[in-house]
Amino acid sequence: MNKILIALAIVLFIFTSSAIFAEEVTVVDESSDSTAVALPMPATNVSAQNAVYDAGGILNITWVKSPDDPANILGYKLYRSRANTDFEHVSDLIPGQTSYADEELENDILYQYKVAAYNSAGEVFSEASQPAAAAWEFFNFNQLNIFIMAIVVCGAVIGFIMSVKSGRKLFIRKIGGLEAIEEAVGRATEMGRPILFIAGIQDMDDVQTLAGITILGRVARVVADYDSKIRMPVSRSLVMTSARETIKEAYTSAGRPDGYSDDMVQYITDEQFGYVAAVNGIMVREKPATCLYLGAFFAESLILAETGNSIGAIQIAGTARPAQLPFFVAACDYTLIGEELFAASAYLSGDPKQLGSLKGQDIGKIVAMCGILLGTMAITLANAWDLESMQWLLDVLDAIFATN
Repeated sequence: MNKILIALAIVLFIFTSSAIFAEEVTVVDESSDSTAVALPMPATNVSAQNAVYDAGGILNITWVKSPDDPANILGYKLYRSRANTDFEHVSDLIPGQTSYADEELENDILYQYKVAAYNSAGEVFSEASQPAAAAWEFFNFNQLNIFIMAIVVCGAVIGFIMSVKSGRKLFIRKIGGLEAIEEAVGRATEMGRPILFIAGIQDMDDVQTLAGITILGRVARVVADYDSKIRMPVSRSLVMTSARETIKEAYTSAGRPDGYSDDMVQYITDEQFGYVAAVNGIMVREKPATCLYLGAFFAESLILAETGNSIGAIQIAGTARPAQLPFFVAACDYTLIGEELFAASAYLSGDPKQLGSLKGQDIGKIVAMCGILLGTMAITLANAWDLESMQWLLDVLDAIFATN
């Protein structure tokens, strides 16, 4: 009996040991499988193309990603060969990326590229791309429509300038604010009060200030003819110098150079509200009969216009800043709205370049308005009645006015 028990114990021990040993082997095998990482499949169809319509120096590289992307790769590495030299590492790229713009290259030099897909086991190179060279393109044919429109508008501007120089008078509709200038100056003369002129608070590098100074020449000429007085506080030293020269020239051309004085133009301060406070003080003390605000204005527009309104002055304002126009419209007698300020400047100056530019720009606006009207009509009819002809018109308009 004891022998039988001993034999069973030996058999049980051998069986148990075998199971443990087999389990240990299995564990070892599983660990070995988890660390074995295969090399990824390579990227294919690597291509290098010159980036078109630029100054050169750029090649666009594209490829087809590895079949193992993203399961078995950590990313890509781009290599470049310059004129058949060895390939050099250019950049590390993320999984899923299939393009790259290689910049700062030399024009007209042949480059080749390889893309290496890599993981922890190593990297696998693609075939090299065909040689390609970056080049400079003079003309962007994708924006030919913009070029044609620019030719049309510039041609119109040049044509009108030549027309004015030849002596032809261009039609410019009457602007109410301009027509009222002589009346306002005459009223100030009768009342024995000065005329206040404000050319905005910007410097001479602002086109609205330039327009205001141009109109000042016309106003000063009328003031000189009526032997009235003009008062012009400014917030910029360059504006002061330009305004003095403009008024002096107006008095000289009116035959009254002795009537001019530098005191007509006074520099106050560059600080916005310090300047406005000083101008308001002048308005309250001297009570000008006419106030003209022509230039670039900001928050001070309503303060000035309200003060001028409170003293009963005739007020003429003009600015191209849309946010300030409502204040001038509400508080002034006449307002030059937006481009009317520049139109008035061109009209009063009589300069062929300004007049020609004014009329030439109108051609561009007419073209744009026609495009808007036709586009609105076409898309309305196309959606309402599903007309194919309207869809064709929309495609034509899109080709004409597309900007990219």
